[in-house]
Amino acid sequence: MSLKPKEVDFDATWRKLSETIKSVLHMDSVRHEVWTQCFTDVYSLCVAFPESLAEKLYDEVKQLLSNHVANLYNEVSAAGEESILIIYHSHWMQFNKGAKYLDSLFSYLNVQHIQKQRFSEADQKYGHITMDINEQHMEIGELAFEIWKEEFIKLLKERLVAVLLACIKADRLNEGLVAPVHIVKGVILSFVEVCNFKKKNTYVLYESVFEDALLQQTAGFYRGESVALLQELTPSQYMTRVIARKEEEKMRCTKFLPPSCHVKLEKRVHKELVENHLGLLHGECSKLVAGERAEDLANMYLLLKPIKDALKPLVACVQEHIKRQGLQAVDQLSGENMATQFVENLLSVHCKYSGLVNDMFSRDQQFQEALHRAFEAVVNSKVARSSPKSPEIIAKYCDTLLKKSTKGLSEGEIDDKLSNCITIFKYVEDKDVFQKFYSRHLAKRLIHQQSMSMELEESMINKLKSACGYEFTSKLHRMFTDMTLSESQNQKFAEYLNTHKLSLDTNFSINILQAGAWPLGTTNLGFSMALPLELEKPLQYFEKFYHSNFNGRKLTWLHHLSQGELKCCFTSRTYIITMVSYHVVILLLFQKTDTMRLSELVEATKFSSDGFSKFLQPLLDSKLLTSDSKELSDNSVISLNLKYSNKRFKFRIAMAQVKEQQQQEVAAAHSSVEEDRKMYLQAAIVRIMKTRKVARHTDLMQEVISHSKGRFAPQVPMIKKCIELLLDKQYIERSTNSHDEYKYVA
Repeated sequence: MSLKPKEVDFDATWRKLSETIKSVLHMDSVRHEVWTQCFTDVYSLCVAFPESLAEKLYDEVKQLLSNHVANLYNEVSAAGEESILIIYHSHWMQFNKGAKYLDSLFSYLNVQHIQKQRFSEADQKYGHITMDINEQHMEIGELAFEIWKEEFIKLLKERLVAVLLACIKADRLNEGLVAPVHIVKGVILSFVEVCNFKKKNTYVLYESVFEDALLQQTAGFYRGESVALLQELTPSQYMTRVIARKEEEKMRCTKFLPPSCHVKLEKRVHKELVENHLGLLHGECSKLVAGERAEDLANMYLLLKPIKDALKPLVACVQEHIKRQGLQAVDQLSGENMATQFVENLLSVHCKYSGLVNDMFSRDQQFQEALHRAFEAVVNSKVARSSPKSPEIIAKYCDTLLKKSTKGLSEGEIDDKLSNCITIFKYVEDKDVFQKFYSRHLAKRLIHQQSMSMELEESMINKLKSACGYEFTSKLHRMFTDMTLSESQNQKFAEYLNTHKLSLDTNFSINILQAGAWPLGTTNLGFSMALPLELEKPLQYFEKFYHSNFNGRKLTWLHHLSQGELKCCFTSRTYIITMVSYHVVILLLFQKTDTMRLSELVEATKFSSDGFSKFLQPLLDSKLLTSDSKELSDNSVISLNLKYSNKRFKFRIAMAQVKEQQQQEVAAAHSSVEEDRKMYLQAAIVRIMKTRKVARHTDLMQEVISHSKGRFAPQVPMIKKCIELLLDKQYIERSTNSHDEYKYVA
């Protein structure tokens, strides 16, 4: 075949081409050599000499396609409603394939003639175009579909759409369709496929011809159905039916419609069945939440979630219900077991409603925040427990678990309970109060060797560090360090005694504690007592040893925290008794005598007469000592009970703690917290001002509150007082430009 331009008989060539085109459009078989020759004919016409016949060829193809579509339209329009979809679909499928073959056949015409004459997007947007863009030639495939759209679909759209809508309505009512499902879907998709050759807006025809009408019909159908269902069903049954209807409609979208329509149709259905009846659904929220009706709450969540802000009433009801249940769980608790009941009751409520949020509300962030706010309100409630507050209670609960007295639990179980306790602790606002009481309990456990396990102690501190940061637990770590160093110092002291050939009449062990790390009460520091030689000698030796190693350090003896073990051999059975240092001092006086007057004991111990009875009473209660009178006086005779007996050979005599003393310790702890807070706020203000240099009063207040919220919730008057203190100390000053502005003083 020669590619050189030559003269071509258009009419003769067109007759052959037109026959092939008709065969292709009817999807008749075309021999290979005929098909190949047609490509040659198209090329010859496009490059014909002396003038290209491409324009004439385009016009003839356009006319032939128009005539073919007109014939098909006449055939389909003559069909009845029951068969129109089947006939249309048959012709469309045939035309669709044929048009694509034709586009391939006329590829040379498309590329070399039509595409070169078309305006680019830049020309259309910015160029000076004089001719109508719509008059531009289209590629043959696009031309074929354009003719189908303009001369078939637009003329027949009312009938087609009416039958299609009737089919979809029949499917909603579970009635029979006039055509098989695949034909109904094929007809609907033809509105999209006919625009596929266009690069943009392929859904424009579908939306204008069918989708708008479908959405209107859908809205009317479900508007009527919702009214009927609400009259027949309870709200609970209505929600179940709506969810089922939505699922059916979702399947129907997949069965009949293109993907672009799915979301729109589902939204329209949701609007008619749910959004238009929000008032009714919101009215049911409180009943469902109060009854904790799991299935109905899950259904309510599914229906309200797609609507903006529709979940707010349900979230509010859930939050209030959880708060009410939490307060009820910790209300009117009392007794020694109160701390355990408080924490474990809250954990039970938290576990229950965490499961509800996870299962019924799919871990939705709004409901998780509602759970968090509800528990913050419960844990920090001033109504739930007027005294003691939750930080004290949680600290006491941890102390109960970590003490040796905990029975029936393995270390693994205790560790799990401590991990669960952290869940409640995270809701505490005044974490510094918890820290104060926890450190006091820890100090007592370490000093008196009452810890269940050092591994558990360290594990708990690591849990607190993970929750609040290193700064929160730094003093707790230092307490552990002191205990380790004390062991080392005791070993060195033993070596010191051996080296200097000194001997002690007693076994002696000492803990050296940093004053800044240990929250030790100072109420008894000024209390004096005369130590017997058995105790005085070890203290003198140790002081000499310590000062030889550490110059300039001062030792303050905390006798009120000391304890000792006495071996009692004055009875028929030997007993080993652990007691506080005061009791040791009193009992050692009876080594050389069996009886002493109260005044003699006071004189020998150097205790005050008012305080002595407080120390003596536990020994009388334990019956190690006896008195000749019920009311103690200076002349009362105190005797050693030589007939003393006890089932246990090793036991402890505890110091009776008066309720007033406990209250004083709690008050002292809270007072210490207040002072710590003032220092913390002042340090925070200085840090902020050092960074910002200049800050307005409101901005500074907000930053201080934000800075402190992880530790405690500062009161505005306290912040203002701290600002005034820093102004007096000249860390900051008021700006000359504004009375409401502060400047950092370098």
